[in-house]
Amino acid sequence: MIQLWSLCVPVVIRLTLVAPLLAIALPGCTPQTERPNFIVILTDDQGYADTGRYGAIGFETPNLDRLADEGLRFTDFYVPATVCTPSRAALLTGSYPKRVGLHEAVLFPYSEHGLNLDETTIPELLKPLGYRTGMIGKWHLGHQAEFMPTRQGFDSFFGVPYSNDMDGHLYRGRGFQSPPLPLYENEELVESGPDQAFLTKRYTEAAVQFIKNNVDDPFFLYLAHNMPHLPLHASAGFAGTSERGLYGDVIQEIDWSVGEILAALEEAGLDQGTLIVFASDNGPVLRPDAGSAGNLRGGKATTWEGGMRVPGIVHWPSRIPKGSVSGEVATTMDLLPTLVSLAGGEMPQGLDIDGHDISPLLFQPGDATSPYDALYYYSRDGLPEAIREGAWKLHVAKSRGWNQSDGEFPISLFNLEADPGETQNVADDHLELVERLKEKLVQFDAALTREARPVGQLGGSR
Repeated sequence: MIQLWSLCVPVVIRLTLVAPLLAIALPGCTPQTERPNFIVILTDDQGYADTGRYGAIGFETPNLDRLADEGLRFTDFYVPATVCTPSRAALLTGSYPKRVGLHEAVLFPYSEHGLNLDETTIPELLKPLGYRTGMIGKWHLGHQAEFMPTRQGFDSFFGVPYSNDMDGHLYRGRGFQSPPLPLYENEELVESGPDQAFLTKRYTEAAVQFIKNNVDDPFFLYLAHNMPHLPLHASAGFAGTSERGLYGDVIQEIDWSVGEILAALEEAGLDQGTLIVFASDNGPVLRPDAGSAGNLRGGKATTWEGGMRVPGIVHWPSRIPKGSVSGEVATTMDLLPTLVSLAGGEMPQGLDIDGHDISPLLFQPGDATSPYDALYYYSRDGLPEAIREGAWKLHVAKSRGWNQSDGEFPISLFNLEADPGETQNVADDHLELVERLKEKLVQFDAALTREARPVGQLGGSR
């Protein structure tokens, strides 16, 4: 298959997965003969409004602002889940969590299941194209050895298997005492109960070293910070530095981390050839000492916009028009097909996923439109609760984010362009639209249920 990237930017004709790359220069364009590097930075529970360009108050994020100013900022970027595990499964597989069996709640230190090894992940598709793959930070797709990142396509892993609040936690209902938070290098336990104040710093140092070690090969780095998931921790150099308290300190340290990665890329001469994606795994915890979704309603664990719309920034200086803003719908599920396409690969035949190649949105943000006919919102319990089609969003149920004392949750329709805060229910004014969207949601969930693949069970994966 021949794929031609237009625009007056580096252009490459890529011939099949194994053929050499042939660069063809067009008038006024500089040829690019190397495959891009990819860095995906994912934070934990960071709100939509928790970076400068999204309206942060009380702290500063100059490096994240630089990514946005030099690249593309999405205003309608989503994760297809409201909590950690399903969100991460979706990112790596390009699928709604229900398709891969990880749609109900999250994995715990006592869980005996994880992401099925039969699933196809981003690193597994990039490795045959010559990519080195590394995962740093929070995994949360199975802590048993057979589910670890090194079994899912990553050449290396440095980080922890689940959330930082699971450090030595007593699950009274199960009579289970979790161990001190385990820190792994590949599959070797190297530390128990690490000082969480230094996790962001240690992850950053590992990320910089990964870049230095892979100057001569294309690479995919997945950096998943534990912060700003509660309990919050910041190192001495950042604690007490923001007006927003510890939460602001934590975000400023994450921003520093982004700056260190940018500096490492520049020092290695890789800054122009590296695509960086920055996003959060879900919305913020709705507490005074946590994050903010700005004018969006709801937060983590809810299917209101504040629970699933997150900051989404893509930076690639040599390809993405500077200072771009897109109001088109895109999601973390799109990373798998998009990165494979940009690396010159092809999607395996017969692989059913839900994400799309959004290269046109990256390179022609003013002209390209979203590939999504509809976006589906699933609750923390894995049940369908809402659907978005264009500007319209219909809620049919609400397991969280609704005061039960107010009675049964009413069918609710919102126009997100006019009312992003979901304050004006206009369902009664659009009865036919309500019925059509309701049926569309039911039909999609029924199909997804039929097509869903099994979750990985301990001792049951290949």
